Formats: sequence, C-alpha cells, structure tokens
Amino acid sequence: MKTNTPSHEPAGAADPHLVSLGMLLTMVRSEMVRAIEAELSSQGVDLSFTQYLILKKAQQLGAVSATELARAVELDGGAMTRQLDQLERKGYLRRSPHEQDRRALRIELTDAGVAVWQNTASVCSARVMAAAQRSLSPIESEQLYNYLERVLQALRDKN
Repeated sequence: MKTNTPSHEPAGAADPHLVSLGMLLTMVRSEMVRAIEAELSSQGVDLSFTQYLILKKAQQLGAVSATELARAVELDGGAMTRQLDQLERKGYLRRSPHEQDRRALRIELTDAGVAVWQNTASVCSARVMAAAQRSLSPIESEQLYNYLERVLQALRDKN
C-alpha cells in the first residue's frame, strides 16, 4: 500500500526515468543562459552570458582589479583576460592604472558599458527572470529562492 508520507530518498532514486535534482538545476541554468543570450541578441546587444555576468558584477562592485572581478564571476585568470579584452574592444569597459599601485590595473565600466547594462542587459535579465517564474505564485518564488539559497549554503559549508 502506498502512503502519502514524503520519501527521504533523493528525487529520482525510485524511478530511474525521473531527472535528478542536480540534472534539473543544470538544465534550468542552461535554459536561463540561453534565454538571456537570446534576449540580449534580440535587442541587438552582442554579449555572451559570461560577458553579461562581468558587466553585472562590474556595475555592482565599481572599479576593481581583474583578480577581484574574476573571483566574483568565478573565472580563472586566462579566461578573464580574454573576456576583458573582448569587452574592452566593444567599448564597455576600460583598464585604468590603480591610484596607489602602478603595477595594478582597475577594471571599470565605460559610459557605454553603464548604458548597455542599465538600458538593455538588466532589462533583458528581468524579462527572463519574470518568464522563468511566471508559473509560480509570489510565495512560491520566495520559497524557491530560500530553498536554493539553503542548498547553496549547505554545499559551501560542506567544503
């Protein structure tokens, strides 16, 4: 006889055809990346998802070192340098000498970078997030956020 009590088995453990939580999270992230890139492209903005994240963090953090920015978007140094080169060529950021340390550079958004973030990229992101949550009530959206925050914290605490 089947009961309605919650199982303590991981999702998908009883039915191999069900998607695991890890795979579901991966698929959600992939769809969000695809949707944000498609939204940016539809607005005529040539940015990859990684470049979008760099602009977002640069907007939030202000002028920072490349190392600080790389850490904030979880990129290694080589990958960050390539992305910064591309964003600099597009006119969205600049490398400026550090005021106290001549050897160091500060990464900051240009006026064009601020404008593309404020007028397009953040708007595209908001549209994608609204679409992603349209089937959820406000309470469910808040619960989902809280659950994912707890999962993230548990994973970080484990390491």
